[in-house]
Amino acid sequence: MSQSQQGKTALITGSYGGLGTQFVNIHASNGGDLILVGRSSDKLEAQKNEVTKKYNVTAHTIAIDLSKPEAAQTIYDTCKNNGWTVDYLINNAGFGGQGEFIERSMEQDMSMIAVNIETPTRLAKLFLPDFVKRGHGKLLNVSSTAAVMPGPLQAVYYATKAYVTSWSEALWRETRDTGVTVTVLMPGAMQTGFISSGNLGSTQLFANAVKPDSVAKAGYEGMLEGKLDVTAGLTATQKPFMAMAPMLPKKMLMDNVYKMQEQGSRRK
Repeated sequence: MSQSQQGKTALITGSYGGLGTQFVNIHASNGGDLILVGRSSDKLEAQKNEVTKKYNVTAHTIAIDLSKPEAAQTIYDTCKNNGWTVDYLINNAGFGGQGEFIERSMEQDMSMIAVNIETPTRLAKLFLPDFVKRGHGKLLNVSSTAAVMPGPLQAVYYATKAYVTSWSEALWRETRDTGVTVTVLMPGAMQTGFISSGNLGSTQLFANAVKPDSVAKAGYEGMLEGKLDVTAGLTATQKPFMAMAPMLPKKMLMDNVYKMQEQGSRRK
């Protein structure tokens, strides 16, 4: 990618995670400035020091727990109070978790809904009006190929991603004539901290997880081009399954997904 991003600031949530790190490096390597957002102030500072030294760009940090209802407003107010103009909002942060719905704790699933749905929605609610008023700006929401089907053993996670995809596509149409673009990225299984944090390492679903660099590149370029949606990171065997999924009987599809997500299924 050769398109210069000098003068463009990207706010990236979950910036020091696997996919987030790739977004940061792509944007900074093309001269773009950054607002790095995540929970750990130490990790944010380390990332800031690394990218500013390596790429000679400006980077700011906001350490915050994205599961808190006030997180989005705090992020927006921090940017406003410091005079940081956001050109690209990349809602990358998110997490999943494996297990029967009735066995997972209330806190686990409510926090997931907050991080995967509530905070990205609040951030867009705050930043999009500024984008539209200026007549330019780009929003990239990270969803998942999980969005296109129900996900037994990850019921809430799959549902959050269905929301992200549907919501993003609707926003794309609403902003079509404003100079603002909205893109949704739908990755397949990736080799990131998502696997360990979601206790998914022994499942068949993540047996052939891909590296996140090519996924981030496809999503970032799709955002710049104003694409509606971008699907990336599918293996050769996953591509036909994804193409067939909408046509499969729903009960058969859910049985297949359930089996892929059973603990130990990677070895079956």
